Amino acid sequence: MDSQTAVAPHSSPAPSTAGRLKPDSLGVLGILFFVLSAQAPLTGIAGAVPIAVVIGNGAGVPAAYLAAGVVILLFSIGFVAMGRHVVDAGAFYTYIGKGLGRSAGSGSAGVALFAYCAIQAAMYGLYGATVSGLVEHHAGVSIAWWVWALVTMVVVQVLGAAGIEMGAKVLAVFVLAEFSILIAFAFVTFFKGGGPEGLGLADSFSPDAALQGAPGVALMFAVASMFGFEATAIYGEEAREPRRTVPRATYLSVAVVTGFFAFTSWMLVSAHGASRATAEAGKALEGGDAAGWVFAPIAAEFGAWTGDVLPVLLATSLFAGVLAFHNSANRYLFSLGREGLLPRGLTALNGRHSPWAAGLVQTVIAAALVLPFALLGKDPVLTLFSWFSGVAVLAMMLLYFLTSVSVVVFFRRSRADTRPWNTLIAPVLGALGIAGAIWLIIENFTTLIGGDRTTAVWLQLTVPAVLVLGLVVARLTRGARTVTD
Repeated sequence: MDSQTAVAPHSSPAPSTAGRLKPDSLGVLGILFFVLSAQAPLTGIAGAVPIAVVIGNGAGVPAAYLAAGVVILLFSIGFVAMGRHVVDAGAFYTYIGKGLGRSAGSGSAGVALFAYCAIQAAMYGLYGATVSGLVEHHAGVSIAWWVWALVTMVVVQVLGAAGIEMGAKVLAVFVLAEFSILIAFAFVTFFKGGGPEGLGLADSFSPDAALQGAPGVALMFAVASMFGFEATAIYGEEAREPRRTVPRATYLSVAVVTGFFAFTSWMLVSAHGASRATAEAGKALEGGDAAGWVFAPIAAEFGAWTGDVLPVLLATSLFAGVLAFHNSANRYLFSLGREGLLPRGLTALNGRHSPWAAGLVQTVIAAALVLPFALLGKDPVLTLFSWFSGVAVLAMMLLYFLTSVSVVVFFRRSRADTRPWNTLIAPVLGALGIAGAIWLIIENFTTLIGGDRTTAVWLQLTVPAVLVLGLVVARLTRGARTVTD
Protein backbone atom coordinates (compact mmCIF):
# COMPACT_ATOMS: atom_id res chain seq x y z
CA MET A 1 0.00 0.00 0.00
CA ASP A 2 1.54 3.35 -0.93
CA SER A 3 0.97 6.88 0.29
CA GLN A 4 -2.37 7.02 -1.50
CA THR A 5 -3.83 5.02 1.37
CA ALA A 6 -3.61 8.12 3.52
CA VAL A 7 -6.36 9.73 1.45
CA ALA A 8 -10.02 9.41 2.26
CA PRO A 9 -12.16 7.60 -0.30
CA HIS A 10 -14.03 10.80 -1.10
CA SER A 11 -10.86 12.83 -1.67
CA SER A 12 -9.78 13.81 -5.11
CA PRO A 13 -6.71 12.09 -6.50
CA ALA A 14 -3.38 13.83 -6.39
CA PRO A 15 -2.39 15.61 -9.56
CA SER A 16 0.28 14.02 -11.64
CA THR A 17 2.67 16.85 -10.84
CA ALA A 18 2.72 15.91 -7.18
CA GLY A 19 5.55 13.47 -7.73
CA ARG A 20 6.89 10.70 -5.59
CA LEU A 21 10.10 10.26 -3.67
CA LYS A 22 12.59 7.79 -5.08
CA PRO A 23 11.59 4.24 -4.14
CA ASP A 24 13.98 1.39 -3.26
CA SER A 25 16.73 3.81 -2.18
CA LEU A 26 17.27 2.80 1.45
CA GLY A 27 17.73 -0.46 3.27
CA VAL A 28 17.60 -1.13 7.01
CA LEU A 29 21.14 0.13 7.63
CA GLY A 30 20.62 3.28 5.56
CA ILE A 31 17.54 4.21 7.60
CA LEU A 32 19.36 3.28 10.80
CA PHE A 33 22.14 5.77 10.03
CA PHE A 34 19.58 8.54 9.53
CA VAL A 35 18.05 7.71 12.91
CA LEU A 36 21.38 7.51 14.72
CA SER A 37 22.46 10.79 13.14
CA ALA A 38 19.32 12.46 14.45
CA GLN A 39 20.19 11.09 17.90
CA ALA A 40 23.62 12.81 17.69
CA PRO A 41 25.04 10.17 20.06
CA LEU A 42 28.11 12.08 21.24
CA THR A 43 26.02 15.21 21.76
CA GLY A 44 23.48 13.25 23.79
CA ILE A 45 26.14 11.57 25.92
CA ALA A 46 28.36 14.61 26.47
CA GLY A 47 25.52 17.10 26.83
CA ALA A 48 22.72 15.30 28.66
CA VAL A 49 24.27 12.53 30.78
CA PRO A 50 26.37 14.77 33.10
CA ILE A 51 23.35 17.01 33.77
CA ALA A 52 21.08 14.02 34.40
CA VAL A 53 23.65 12.61 36.85
CA VAL A 54 23.84 15.87 38.82
CA ILE A 55 20.17 16.88 39.03
CA GLY A 56 18.61 13.49 38.36
CA ASN A 57 19.33 10.20 40.07
CA GLY A 58 23.12 10.17 40.10
CA ALA A 59 24.67 6.80 39.39
CA GLY A 60 21.19 5.47 38.56
CA VAL A 61 21.01 7.41 35.28
CA PRO A 62 21.68 4.28 33.15
CA ALA A 63 18.48 2.75 34.55
CA ALA A 64 16.57 5.85 33.41
CA TYR A 65 17.78 5.29 29.84
CA LEU A 66 16.69 1.66 30.06
CA ALA A 67 13.23 2.69 31.32
CA ALA A 68 12.89 5.29 28.55
CA GLY A 69 13.81 2.62 26.02
CA VAL A 70 11.02 0.36 27.31
CA VAL A 71 8.46 3.17 26.93
CA ILE A 72 9.64 3.93 23.40
CA LEU A 73 9.61 0.23 22.53
CA LEU A 74 5.98 -0.06 23.64
CA PHE A 75 5.14 2.97 21.52
CA SER A 76 7.02 1.47 18.57
CA ILE A 77 4.90 -1.68 18.52
CA GLY A 78 1.75 0.25 17.64
CA PHE A 79 3.74 2.66 15.47
CA VAL A 80 5.04 -0.25 13.38
CA ALA A 81 1.59 -1.86 13.18
CA MET A 82 0.19 1.36 11.72
CA GLY A 83 3.15 1.64 9.36
CA ARG A 84 2.19 -1.65 7.71
CA HIS A 85 -1.04 -0.06 6.52
CA VAL A 86 0.07 3.53 5.87
CA VAL A 87 3.29 4.39 4.02
CA ASP A 88 3.79 8.13 3.68
CA ALA A 89 6.58 10.66 4.18
CA GLY A 90 4.25 12.50 6.55
CA ALA A 91 4.39 9.61 9.04
CA PHE A 92 3.05 11.10 12.29
CA TYR A 93 0.40 13.42 10.96
CA THR A 94 -0.77 10.80 8.45
CA TYR A 95 -1.05 8.19 11.21
CA ILE A 96 -2.88 10.59 13.52
CA GLY A 97 -5.21 11.64 10.70
CA LYS A 98 -6.08 8.03 9.92
CA GLY A 99 -7.15 7.37 13.49
CA LEU A 100 -8.33 10.67 14.95
CA GLY A 101 -9.56 12.44 11.84
CA ARG A 102 -8.57 15.16 9.42
CA SER A 103 -8.47 18.02 11.94
CA ALA A 104 -6.26 16.21 14.43
CA GLY A 105 -3.98 15.03 11.63
CA SER A 106 -3.65 18.51 10.15
CA GLY A 107 -3.01 20.10 13.53
CA SER A 108 -0.34 17.54 14.33
CA ALA A 109 1.32 18.21 10.97
CA GLY A 110 2.19 21.70 12.15
CA VAL A 111 3.50 20.33 15.46
CA ALA A 112 5.69 17.76 13.67
CA LEU A 113 7.19 20.32 11.32
CA PHE A 114 7.73 22.71 14.21
CA ALA A 115 9.49 20.01 16.26
CA TYR A 116 11.91 19.03 13.49
CA CYS A 117 12.73 22.62 12.53
CA ALA A 118 13.16 23.63 16.19
CA ILE A 119 15.54 20.80 17.05
CA GLN A 120 17.56 21.48 13.92
CA ALA A 121 17.83 25.18 14.80
CA ALA A 122 18.89 24.20 18.31
CA MET A 123 21.64 22.03 16.90
CA TYR A 124 22.82 24.88 14.68
CA GLY A 125 23.34 26.96 17.81
CA LEU A 126 25.51 24.38 19.56
CA TYR A 127 27.22 23.47 16.28
CA GLY A 128 28.12 27.08 15.50
CA ALA A 129 29.53 27.63 18.98
CA THR A 130 31.50 24.37 18.85
CA VAL A 131 33.04 25.00 15.43
CA SER A 132 33.81 28.63 16.30
CA GLY A 133 35.66 27.47 19.41
CA LEU A 134 37.57 24.78 17.50
CA VAL A 135 38.71 27.20 14.78
CA GLU A 136 39.80 29.79 17.32
CA HIS A 137 41.68 27.18 19.36
CA HIS A 138 43.51 25.56 16.46
CA ALA A 139 43.85 28.44 13.98
CA GLY A 140 43.71 31.48 16.23
CA VAL A 141 40.93 32.97 14.08
CA SER A 142 37.77 34.26 15.73
CA ILE A 143 34.67 33.88 13.55
CA ALA A 144 31.17 34.37 14.93
CA TRP A 145 29.16 31.21 15.57
CA TRP A 146 26.32 32.30 13.31
CA VAL A 147 28.67 32.55 10.30
CA TRP A 148 29.48 28.85 10.63
CA ALA A 149 25.78 28.07 11.06
CA LEU A 150 24.83 29.91 7.86
CA VAL A 151 27.66 28.37 5.83
CA THR A 152 26.64 24.92 7.03
CA MET A 153 23.02 25.56 6.04
CA VAL A 154 24.22 25.96 2.45
CA VAL A 155 26.22 22.71 2.66
CA VAL A 156 23.24 20.87 4.15
CA GLN A 157 20.96 22.19 1.42
CA VAL A 158 23.36 20.93 -1.27
CA LEU A 159 23.70 17.49 0.34
CA GLY A 160 19.95 17.23 0.83
CA ALA A 161 19.35 18.00 -2.84
CA ALA A 162 22.03 15.50 -3.90
CA GLY A 163 19.71 12.62 -3.07
CA ILE A 164 18.90 10.36 -0.16
CA GLU A 165 21.71 7.89 -0.96
CA MET A 166 24.36 10.62 -0.74
CA GLY A 167 22.97 11.79 2.58
CA ALA A 168 23.04 8.25 3.96
CA LYS A 169 26.69 7.80 2.95
CA VAL A 170 27.79 11.08 4.54
CA LEU A 171 25.92 10.32 7.75
CA ALA A 172 27.32 6.79 7.90
CA VAL A 173 30.88 8.16 8.06
CA PHE A 174 30.12 10.64 10.85
CA VAL A 175 27.98 8.25 12.89
CA LEU A 176 30.54 5.45 12.73
CA ALA A 177 33.28 7.84 13.85
CA GLU A 178 31.54 9.06 17.00
CA PHE A 179 29.99 5.68 17.79
CA SER A 180 33.31 3.88 17.45
CA ILE A 181 35.20 5.84 20.08
CA LEU A 182 32.36 5.80 22.61
CA ILE A 183 31.62 2.11 22.17
CA ALA A 184 35.32 1.25 22.23
CA PHE A 185 35.69 3.11 25.53
CA ALA A 186 32.60 1.42 26.97
CA PHE A 187 33.71 -2.09 26.06
CA VAL A 188 37.31 -1.56 27.19
CA THR A 189 36.03 -0.28 30.55
CA PHE A 190 33.61 -3.19 30.82
CA PHE A 191 36.18 -5.90 30.07
CA LYS A 192 38.67 -4.31 32.45
CA GLY A 193 36.11 -4.78 35.20
CA GLY A 194 35.04 -1.16 35.45
CA GLY A 195 36.60 1.78 37.23
CA PRO A 196 37.94 2.25 40.77
CA GLU A 197 34.83 0.71 42.35
CA GLY A 198 34.28 -2.04 39.80
CA LEU A 199 31.44 -2.26 37.30
CA GLY A 200 28.86 -1.14 39.84
CA LEU A 201 25.93 -3.00 38.28
CA ALA A 202 23.76 -2.64 41.39
CA ASP A 203 24.85 0.99 41.82
CA SER A 204 23.27 1.86 38.47
CA PHE A 205 20.47 -0.64 37.87
CA SER A 206 19.09 -1.75 41.24
CA PRO A 207 15.64 -0.39 42.21
CA ASP A 208 17.21 1.70 45.00
CA ALA A 209 19.71 3.24 42.59
CA ALA A 210 17.11 3.90 39.90
CA LEU A 211 14.75 5.65 42.36
CA GLN A 212 17.29 7.75 44.27
CA GLY A 213 17.44 11.52 43.92
CA ALA A 214 15.08 12.84 41.22
CA PRO A 215 14.47 9.87 38.88
CA GLY A 216 11.79 11.79 37.00
CA VAL A 217 14.30 14.41 35.91
CA ALA A 218 16.71 11.71 34.73
CA LEU A 219 13.90 9.98 32.83
CA MET A 220 13.03 13.30 31.19
CA PHE A 221 16.56 13.69 29.84
CA ALA A 222 16.61 10.03 28.78
CA VAL A 223 13.38 10.38 26.81
CA ALA A 224 14.73 13.56 25.20
CA SER A 225 17.78 11.61 24.02
CA MET A 226 15.51 9.23 22.09
CA PHE A 227 14.28 12.06 19.84
CA GLY A 228 14.51 11.12 16.16
CA PHE A 229 13.97 7.35 16.11
CA GLU A 230 10.55 7.81 14.52
CA ALA A 231 12.24 8.96 11.30
CA THR A 232 12.16 5.31 10.22
CA ALA A 233 8.59 5.81 8.98
CA ILE A 234 9.38 9.10 7.23
CA TYR A 235 11.64 7.24 4.82
CA GLY A 236 9.05 4.52 4.15
CA GLU A 237 8.42 5.69 0.58
CA GLU A 238 12.14 5.51 -0.19
CA ALA A 239 12.76 2.19 1.53
CA ARG A 240 13.20 -1.15 -0.15
CA GLU A 241 10.21 -3.34 0.76
CA PRO A 242 8.92 -0.78 3.30
CA ARG A 243 6.57 -3.20 5.06
CA ARG A 244 9.58 -5.24 6.10
CA THR A 245 12.35 -2.64 6.09
CA VAL A 246 10.62 0.02 8.23
CA PRO A 247 9.60 -2.31 11.09
CA ARG A 248 13.08 -3.85 11.18
CA ALA A 249 14.72 -0.44 11.11
CA THR A 250 12.40 0.85 13.84
CA TYR A 251 12.99 -2.01 16.27
CA LEU A 252 16.71 -2.07 15.51
CA SER A 253 16.92 1.70 16.08
CA VAL A 254 15.16 1.51 19.44
CA ALA A 255 17.33 -1.41 20.55
CA VAL A 256 20.60 0.20 19.42
CA VAL A 257 19.81 3.63 20.85
CA THR A 258 18.60 2.24 24.19
CA GLY A 259 21.53 -0.16 24.51
CA PHE A 260 24.03 2.52 23.51
CA PHE A 261 22.87 5.18 25.98
CA ALA A 262 22.31 2.75 28.87
CA PHE A 263 25.61 0.90 28.40
CA THR A 264 27.78 3.96 27.69
CA SER A 265 26.36 5.99 30.58
CA TRP A 266 26.86 2.97 32.88
CA MET A 267 30.51 2.68 31.89
CA LEU A 268 31.04 6.43 32.37
CA VAL A 269 29.59 6.20 35.89
CA SER A 270 31.76 3.17 36.52
CA ALA A 271 34.88 4.93 35.22
CA HIS A 272 34.38 7.73 37.73
CA GLY A 273 33.18 5.44 40.48
CA ALA A 274 29.50 5.33 41.48
CA SER A 275 30.16 7.08 44.80
CA ARG A 276 32.05 9.95 43.12
CA ALA A 277 30.29 10.27 39.74
CA THR A 278 27.73 12.84 40.88
CA ALA A 279 30.27 15.09 42.62
CA GLU A 280 32.64 15.01 39.64
CA ALA A 281 29.82 15.75 37.20
CA GLY A 282 28.84 18.67 39.43
CA LYS A 283 32.37 20.06 39.29
CA ALA A 284 32.36 19.77 35.49
CA LEU A 285 29.07 21.67 35.29
CA GLU A 286 30.27 24.37 37.66
CA GLY A 287 33.35 24.80 35.51
CA GLY A 288 31.18 25.26 32.41
CA ASP A 289 32.50 22.11 30.75
CA ALA A 290 29.94 19.33 31.16
CA ALA A 291 31.54 17.41 28.29
CA GLY A 292 34.74 17.20 30.33
CA TRP A 293 33.05 14.65 32.57
CA VAL A 294 32.76 12.40 29.51
CA PHE A 295 36.00 13.30 27.75
CA ALA A 296 38.28 12.93 30.79
CA PRO A 297 37.84 9.15 31.36
CA ILE A 298 38.12 8.51 27.62
CA ALA A 299 41.41 10.44 27.53
CA ALA A 300 42.61 8.53 30.57
CA GLU A 301 41.87 5.27 28.78
CA PHE A 302 43.09 6.04 25.26
CA GLY A 303 45.49 8.95 25.66
CA ALA A 304 45.61 12.73 25.41
CA TRP A 305 45.07 12.66 21.63
CA THR A 306 41.36 12.14 22.26
CA GLY A 307 41.25 15.65 23.73
CA ASP A 308 41.71 17.00 20.21
CA VAL A 309 39.59 14.39 18.43
CA LEU A 310 36.48 14.38 20.64
CA PRO A 311 35.59 18.09 20.18
CA VAL A 312 35.89 17.56 16.42
CA LEU A 313 33.64 14.51 16.63
CA LEU A 314 31.17 16.59 18.65
CA ALA A 315 31.05 19.06 15.74
CA THR A 316 30.58 16.28 13.16
CA SER A 317 27.93 14.70 15.41
CA LEU A 318 25.99 17.95 15.34
CA PHE A 319 26.49 18.30 11.58
CA ALA A 320 25.09 14.80 11.07
CA GLY A 321 22.13 15.76 13.25
CA VAL A 322 21.26 18.93 11.32
CA LEU A 323 21.49 17.03 8.02
CA ALA A 324 19.25 14.26 9.33
CA PHE A 325 16.61 16.70 10.56
CA HIS A 326 16.84 18.67 7.32
CA ASN A 327 15.91 15.51 5.44
CA SER A 328 13.08 14.74 7.86
CA ALA A 329 11.63 18.26 7.76
CA ASN A 330 11.79 18.63 3.98
CA ARG A 331 9.93 15.35 3.57
CA TYR A 332 7.24 16.67 5.88
CA LEU A 333 6.99 19.83 3.76
CA PHE A 334 6.88 17.70 0.61
CA SER A 335 4.11 15.52 2.02
CA LEU A 336 2.11 18.53 3.23
CA GLY A 337 2.33 20.03 -0.24
CA ARG A 338 1.18 16.77 -1.78
CA GLU A 339 -1.77 16.63 0.61
CA GLY A 340 -2.80 20.20 -0.27
CA LEU A 341 -2.12 21.61 3.21
CA LEU A 342 0.75 23.72 1.83
CA PRO A 343 1.49 25.05 -1.69
CA ARG A 344 1.89 22.35 -4.36
CA GLY A 345 5.23 23.84 -5.37
CA LEU A 346 6.77 22.03 -2.40
CA THR A 347 6.30 18.74 -4.26
CA ALA A 348 8.90 19.69 -6.89
CA LEU A 349 11.58 17.01 -7.29
CA ASN A 350 14.96 17.27 -8.96
CA GLY A 351 16.62 14.65 -11.16
CA ARG A 352 17.62 12.65 -8.09
CA HIS A 353 14.02 12.51 -6.85
CA SER A 354 14.98 14.78 -3.97
CA PRO A 355 12.42 17.35 -2.75
CA TRP A 356 14.66 20.31 -3.52
CA ALA A 357 11.93 22.96 -3.21
CA ALA A 358 10.85 21.68 0.19
CA GLY A 359 14.51 21.51 1.17
CA LEU A 360 15.05 25.13 0.16
CA VAL A 361 12.06 26.24 2.22
CA GLN A 362 13.34 24.23 5.17
CA THR A 363 16.72 25.95 4.90
CA VAL A 364 15.01 29.36 4.86
CA ILE A 365 13.06 28.37 7.99
CA ALA A 366 16.30 27.33 9.70
CA ALA A 367 17.87 30.68 8.88
CA ALA A 368 14.77 32.52 10.10
CA LEU A 369 14.95 30.69 13.44
CA VAL A 370 18.68 31.16 13.94
CA LEU A 371 19.29 34.75 12.75
CA PRO A 372 17.24 36.54 15.45
CA PHE A 373 19.50 35.05 18.12
CA ALA A 374 22.55 36.25 16.18
CA LEU A 375 21.13 39.75 15.67
CA LEU A 376 20.21 40.06 19.35
CA GLY A 377 23.62 38.80 20.45
CA LYS A 378 22.18 35.87 22.42
CA ASP A 379 24.35 33.01 23.63
CA PRO A 380 23.77 30.21 21.08
CA VAL A 381 24.08 27.45 23.68
CA LEU A 382 22.24 28.94 26.66
CA THR A 383 19.36 30.28 24.57
CA LEU A 384 19.04 28.91 21.03
CA PHE A 385 20.14 25.35 21.84
CA SER A 386 18.55 25.08 25.27
CA TRP A 387 15.22 26.72 24.44
CA PHE A 388 14.54 25.09 21.08
CA SER A 389 15.67 21.61 22.09
CA GLY A 390 13.35 21.73 25.10
CA VAL A 391 10.30 22.86 23.14
CA ALA A 392 11.05 20.35 20.35
CA VAL A 393 11.08 17.47 22.82
CA LEU A 394 7.75 18.59 24.30
CA ALA A 395 6.22 18.84 20.82
CA MET A 396 7.50 15.41 19.83
CA MET A 397 6.19 13.78 23.00
CA LEU A 398 2.75 15.19 22.19
CA LEU A 399 2.97 13.58 18.74
CA TYR A 400 3.98 10.25 20.28
CA PHE A 401 0.95 10.37 22.57
CA LEU A 402 -1.51 11.30 19.82
CA THR A 403 -0.07 8.59 17.57
CA SER A 404 -0.52 5.91 20.24
CA VAL A 405 -4.14 6.94 20.77
CA SER A 406 -4.69 7.02 17.01
CA VAL A 407 -3.32 3.49 16.62
CA VAL A 408 -5.84 2.16 19.13
CA VAL A 409 -8.76 4.00 17.53
CA PHE A 410 -7.76 3.09 13.96
CA PHE A 411 -7.49 -0.65 14.59
CA ARG A 412 -10.57 -0.82 16.79
CA ARG A 413 -12.54 0.72 13.92
CA SER A 414 -10.94 -0.83 10.85
CA ARG A 415 -10.07 -4.29 12.25
CA ALA A 416 -7.23 -4.31 9.71
CA ASP A 417 -5.07 -5.94 12.38
CA THR A 418 -6.70 -7.82 15.24
CA ARG A 419 -3.59 -8.67 17.28
CA PRO A 420 -4.42 -7.31 20.78
CA TRP A 421 -0.81 -6.86 21.93
CA ASN A 422 0.25 -4.92 18.83
CA THR A 423 -2.85 -2.78 18.37
CA LEU A 424 -4.24 -2.30 21.87
CA ILE A 425 -2.19 -3.37 24.88
CA ALA A 426 1.26 -2.10 23.84
CA PRO A 427 -0.06 1.20 22.40
CA VAL A 428 -2.09 1.87 25.57
CA LEU A 429 0.91 1.13 27.80
CA GLY A 430 3.08 3.28 25.55
CA ALA A 431 0.55 6.12 25.71
CA LEU A 432 0.50 5.96 29.51
CA GLY A 433 4.30 6.01 29.66
CA ILE A 434 4.48 8.93 27.24
CA ALA A 435 1.79 10.83 29.16
CA GLY A 436 3.96 10.42 32.24
CA ALA A 437 6.97 11.70 30.31
CA ILE A 438 4.98 14.74 29.13
CA TRP A 439 4.00 15.51 32.72
CA LEU A 440 7.66 15.26 33.80
CA ILE A 441 8.78 17.51 30.95
CA ILE A 442 6.17 20.18 31.80
CA GLU A 443 6.91 19.92 35.52
CA ASN A 444 10.66 20.29 34.96
CA PHE A 445 10.66 22.40 31.82
CA THR A 446 12.59 25.27 33.42
CA THR A 447 15.36 22.80 34.24
CA LEU A 448 15.25 21.28 30.76
CA ILE A 449 15.79 24.62 29.01
CA GLY A 450 18.13 26.01 31.64
CA GLY A 451 16.12 29.25 31.73
CA ASP A 452 13.62 31.11 33.91
CA ARG A 453 9.99 30.27 34.63
CA THR A 454 8.55 33.00 32.42
CA THR A 455 10.58 31.89 29.40
CA ALA A 456 9.59 28.28 30.09
CA VAL A 457 5.87 29.12 30.08
CA TRP A 458 6.08 31.08 26.83
CA LEU A 459 8.02 28.29 25.14
CA GLN A 460 5.53 25.66 26.29
CA LEU A 461 2.66 27.71 24.90
CA THR A 462 4.19 27.60 21.42
CA VAL A 463 3.27 23.91 21.11
CA PRO A 464 -0.53 24.30 21.49
CA ALA A 465 -0.28 27.51 19.44
CA VAL A 466 1.24 25.59 16.53
CA LEU A 467 -1.39 22.88 16.94
CA VAL A 468 -4.15 25.49 16.64
CA LEU A 469 -2.41 27.05 13.63
CA GLY A 470 -2.43 23.65 11.95
CA LEU A 471 -6.16 23.36 12.58
CA VAL A 472 -6.73 26.78 11.03
CA VAL A 473 -4.70 25.85 7.95
CA ALA A 474 -6.73 22.65 7.62
CA ARG A 475 -9.97 24.60 7.68
CA LEU A 476 -8.70 27.04 5.04
CA THR A 477 -7.62 24.17 2.77
CA ARG A 478 -10.65 21.97 3.42
CA GLY A 479 -11.38 21.59 -0.29
CA ALA A 480 -7.90 20.28 -1.00
CA ARG A 481 -6.58 16.81 -0.48
CA THR A 482 -5.78 16.30 3.22
CA VAL A 483 -5.14 13.50 5.63
CA THR A 484 -8.25 11.93 6.99
CA ASP A 485 -9.54 8.70 8.37
